[in-house]
Amino acid sequence: MTDAPLFSAVADGPEGGRAFWVTAADGVRLRLGSWTHPGAQGTVLLLPGRTEYVEKYGRAAGDLRARGFATVVIDLRGQGLADRPLDDPMSGHVGDFAEYQLDFDAMVGFARAQGLPEPYYLMAHSMGGCIGLRALLRDAPIQAAAFSAPMWGILIAAWMRPMAIALTTASRWFSFDDRYAPGTGAKTYVLTAPFTGNSLTTDPEMWDYMRQQALAHPELVLGGPSLGWVKAALTECHALTLLQSPDVPVITALGTQEKIIDVAPVHARMAIWPRGTLDLYTGAEHEVLMERAPARARFFDQAAALFSSHR
Repeated sequence: MTDAPLFSAVADGPEGGRAFWVTAADGVRLRLGSWTHPGAQGTVLLLPGRTEYVEKYGRAAGDLRARGFATVVIDLRGQGLADRPLDDPMSGHVGDFAEYQLDFDAMVGFARAQGLPEPYYLMAHSMGGCIGLRALLRDAPIQAAAFSAPMWGILIAAWMRPMAIALTTASRWFSFDDRYAPGTGAKTYVLTAPFTGNSLTTDPEMWDYMRQQALAHPELVLGGPSLGWVKAALTECHALTLLQSPDVPVITALGTQEKIIDVAPVHARMAIWPRGTLDLYTGAEHEVLMERAPARARFFDQAAALFSSHR
């Protein structure tokens, strides 16, 4: 474990943040960002979504510190400053979602090696929600969890789903799974889409926060997913639908204008999660943690209350 870069100026996180290189069990180098402080009542392990990176959650770390928690954020394999598996660094690729569990295990190992205050809590957005659910099902040492728009299903039109499955399966068989999924490419979304009509946030300030990070440090950002990633994601989401929810208290935030993930599996799972609550955010887009200040405060207040009640 050695020091890694942390771009504090664009992260806008609390003072004292540090970043470290860690190595997963299969040799992949990952980056972890850590914001801790004396007297923290626990540590939040934050799993970001696809394309995301440590600095994007600097402000979230500040929101959690204000509520008494330390935070660790990870650059998952294939994104941020973590090792990227393809010659094209802008393509988001993974062969199997089980690989992400190695990243999560490295994150837990880091928290323990650093002596970060327990108990540990999970906060997970989008793809991180898929990874986080699997981790909970593996009996991760997590007392409670807060999900934001968890990717428990891939948003594909019903008539296109058989074709998507056929194409991504063929890409694996015939070794072209490193190609971009149709309709995607090497450009990162926040630098190509206008704010008006974007599918991430209704808050212009948070939109600019993400854009300025991408402009200042293009090495952090990512383009579209590979066919291999889509195949792995479809396989994992289907596998998760066959499993019962873990006995962990959770809250799940979902914007009513969600356009990125399939919301049906989220509603279905939360309707039967024994200690789970689904909280709908009227008018919010995909990224509740990057929404307007009242929505962000609501999410962090509810997450902190849940965490504090499970120590």
